[in-house]
Amino acid sequence: MYIHMCIIMIIEVCALSFSSRVKNELCRTEVTDKCCIMSELEAVVKTSGVVKKDKWSTHIQLVTENPAFARRAFSFIKSVFNANPEVSIRKSKKLKKHVLYSIAMLVNSSDENLTNLTCDEDKSTTNRLNNNCCTRAYLRGAFLAGGSVSDPEKTYHLEISNRSKIQAVKIKQLMKNFGLNSKVIKRKSGYITYLKEGENIADFLNIVYAHNALLEFENVRILKDMRNNVNRIVNCETANLDKTVNASLRQVEKINYIKSHIGFERLPKNLREIAELRLEYRDASLTELGQMLSPVLGKSGVNHRLRKLEKIAENIINVKGKP
Repeated sequence: MYIHMCIIMIIEVCALSFSSRVKNELCRTEVTDKCCIMSELEAVVKTSGVVKKDKWSTHIQLVTENPAFARRAFSFIKSVFNANPEVSIRKSKKLKKHVLYSIAMLVNSSDENLTNLTCDEDKSTTNRLNNNCCTRAYLRGAFLAGGSVSDPEKTYHLEISNRSKIQAVKIKQLMKNFGLNSKVIKRKSGYITYLKEGENIADFLNIVYAHNALLEFENVRILKDMRNNVNRIVNCETANLDKTVNASLRQVEKINYIKSHIGFERLPKNLREIAELRLEYRDASLTELGQMLSPVLGKSGVNHRLRKLEKIAENIINVKGKP
């Protein structure tokens, strides 16, 4: 029974998308410093949270399909506000009917922690994001809340969906601070901050501490690069072989034309030798033909003689015409 359960768990893990595996790993990342918890939670709220304010209170709601992220957000909110958020579960209205986890809570509008989470221009927030650890936590929270990354076997693409352009540009700037070349585009649902290069995505996974996903990503990149290099070499060799075969066929055709119209006796000795060798060894390369001559001739020398033969054949054709 235990073995059967283990097999089912392994199958379920393997069935997860690469993006889900990254998020599940990030949700296991331990954060103990309050500044980092606040930074990650701030990114979550500003990226995908719904905030409704009135004079006395503020309602915050987070919705996600990832149960691990829901647990993490719940525990962070509970630790920051020292309260129990309301959790509800429902089926998505979309075709696939995913399970949605909703976390909601009502907070006093004068709460200092709430100000840090919801204000776009907050002094304490700005100071906090000057810390390397908090910036990493912020990017991690933004990815957990609105991010996705493609399977590296297919393509290299990582994006974070944001409700506002301000947040999208802010994430772009934070990525730039780590040397990442991200871009922002508009979509129907909001604004997207995205990375397209494999190296940038690998660096992002390292920045947010998704180290297992990083190793998996890099392994795939290495295998893909190896396959691409092998394919390039094979294609190059095939192209060279086709080029050699076509040149040989052309040369043989012209040499036979010379032989049938004026004969080899009228050719200079050096051209006669290479003409006879080409007819006898039709599959040989120029280098191999040069090795058969005495004295040995280089590739460029053999090519020069064969070009002379082709020019002689062309002159004969111009005078007598094709048979």
